[in-house]
Amino acid sequence: MVKYRNSSFQSVGFHVLCTLIALLAMYPLLWMLASSFKEPEKVFVDAHSLIPQVWNFSNFARGWQGFAGITFATFYKNTIIVVLLSTAGMIASCSWIAYGFARIPFRFKKFWFATVMITLLLPSQIILIPQYIIFYKMHWVNTILPLVVPSFFGSAFFIFLIMQFIRTIPDELDESAKIDGCSRFAVFFRIVLPLIVPAIVTTAIFQFYWSWENFFDAMIYLGRPKMYTLGVALRMFSDPTSHTDWSGMFAMASLSILPPIAVFFIFQRYIVDGISTTGLKG
Repeated sequence: MVKYRNSSFQSVGFHVLCTLIALLAMYPLLWMLASSFKEPEKVFVDAHSLIPQVWNFSNFARGWQGFAGITFATFYKNTIIVVLLSTAGMIASCSWIAYGFARIPFRFKKFWFATVMITLLLPSQIILIPQYIIFYKMHWVNTILPLVVPSFFGSAFFIFLIMQFIRTIPDELDESAKIDGCSRFAVFFRIVLPLIVPAIVTTAIFQFYWSWENFFDAMIYLGRPKMYTLGVALRMFSDPTSHTDWSGMFAMASLSILPPIAVFFIFQRYIVDGISTTGLKG
């Protein structure tokens, strides 16, 4: 009985601790959401309070109007286009490259795989200037191409993730398909691809998140307001030289996090399956 009570107390204590940590982590989001309903002049005056004295729903309508005659519908559209294209490119390139490293023998295979993995050690700032020069000479600046095209060449992290997942699939399935007359492409599309759906969904979700929150690249390559993504548009809401509509900005920031939250709750099972399964076999 004493052992059972100790176990119950430990369980309750663990859940209370997890709840406190979750509330601490969620506090910035709750503060932003509460600020989106406050009067603009009350955002920082009542910063300590999460409950607005007056619920001002007009902040969302005012924020949605955007700036420079461009509404946030345009910024949402630009962001969705960039996210969908970059996610599709990342899935297509990484899954095929990972299959090549996991299943296809070729010369200097270990060397090329090590070269791909070394790119994980390169900070993005190192390649920023030469990459910008290349895109500038190709006349891609002020277009979405610099934000989309690199994803069609894969990412070392996702290549490794999918490759580890493919290695959990028995080689006998490939051999049986080849005996039946399947080519490399047929084996990949008919046998391997349906079995690596959890890894592909995990790749899609992470790429979706990273593309959705990509502020640095969008700020560099997109110079026209009509091409802005959500991150850049929210940054332009703040004007240090004049009055800043903080309530409108927080209202649009609250709306901007809804798609990532929805994607997480819909596909969270695939995230767990994809990450846990990739570590079963080296």
